[in-house]
Amino acid sequence: MASFPDFVNENEIGKAKFVGELLAPVAPFDQKSGRETWTVAFAPDGSYFAWSQGHRIVRLLPWSKCLADLSVRKDERKTGVGLQRQSRQNSIGSVTPFPGEPREHTIDCGDVVWGLAFGSSVPEKQSRCVNIEWHRFKFGQDQLLLATGLNNGRIKIWDVYTGKLLLNLMDHTDIVRDLTFAPDGSLVLVSASRDKTLRVWDLKDDGNMVKVLRGHQNWVYCSAFSPDSSMLCSVGAGKAVFLWNMDKYTLMGKLEGHHNDVVSCEFSPDGALLATASYDTRVILWDPHMGTVLLELGHLFPPPSPIFAGGANDRWVRSVSFCHDGRHIATITDDRLLRFWSIEEKSPQAIAPVTNGLCCAFSTGGSVLAAGSRDGSVHFWTCPRSIASLQHLCRMALRRVMPTQQVQTLPIPVCMQDYLAYKTI
Repeated sequence: MASFPDFVNENEIGKAKFVGELLAPVAPFDQKSGRETWTVAFAPDGSYFAWSQGHRIVRLLPWSKCLADLSVRKDERKTGVGLQRQSRQNSIGSVTPFPGEPREHTIDCGDVVWGLAFGSSVPEKQSRCVNIEWHRFKFGQDQLLLATGLNNGRIKIWDVYTGKLLLNLMDHTDIVRDLTFAPDGSLVLVSASRDKTLRVWDLKDDGNMVKVLRGHQNWVYCSAFSPDSSMLCSVGAGKAVFLWNMDKYTLMGKLEGHHNDVVSCEFSPDGALLATASYDTRVILWDPHMGTVLLELGHLFPPPSPIFAGGANDRWVRSVSFCHDGRHIATITDDRLLRFWSIEEKSPQAIAPVTNGLCCAFSTGGSVLAAGSRDGSVHFWTCPRSIASLQHLCRMALRRVMPTQQVQTLPIPVCMQDYLAYKTI
């Protein structure tokens, strides 16, 4: 069995450029269980990077300083210097920042952290509970929150700028595996849990729970909002991909096509594509508006039949992430490889070695990918970069406001309709 199809020469695939790494400190009890970095996240404005480094600890790092320090450390490793610097600065961000600069925070969440998500508020985006006259919290325009999903079923909400605990949400009865904020600034939070439910919380309403979304028959692993916040995708221990209407909190439908558990999902920046990753060794790109498969990215060749795709193999896809340029995707797989894909090609553009990878996320600008692993460390690579065509930029701008159904009614040639609907990828 191979990692690449026969028509691909592995030696011609690019090697992703390594930026640096963050290593978790050795805990006094150094248990293997609980060390995992299950999730990493970047703030929507690019100001912070959140790293769940295992053993209940989350580090909040100013991203620009973190990236600069990673580059310095990489240069020092090449030249063999920097020992004095290392003794003075044992960890990123330990040097006192200038007044007004973002500060690093170390947060003890009290239990193993499985999910992380940043949320930023927009004051003009009102709470969905219109009859409220009083709030404990008044979220301003510059508010930035971090939600942490814990092993005991709790969700803790932290102020990123101060590192203080704001809310403790208690309703799930099992591990909170994943968290995602609506990108519209409403501070609506969705949690996915092993208790087989998704729960919708309104943080502008002091964290009150708005709705329970039921439909999954097993653990829910991941959920993701569409860019306009109107649709939610959820996946879990089952072969189906669930799509929810987040205006009515109803199930819109299920996408069928995977042959094993689906563990990760994310929309493209224009909302026209949905990427889902599965233990069946594939990532599928869907048209979420039509429910059709547009592209399959394979990680095992020849592809396993549905019978064998349902079992254990060394090509389980653990995580998928969409780059903000709308053209690149990253995947983490059990074969110890990180792959960068272009939506226009069926083979990886670049690869990099990563041992026991669990999760990945692109930086807000899309230039760097962070990947977390089972030993609590995070590794960073640069994404393959190229200038996007004017065609693609126009397609993204149009698809942000136009679903596929409307594209098909445009009075333009069919070839242009197909291009706008990503049928040509």
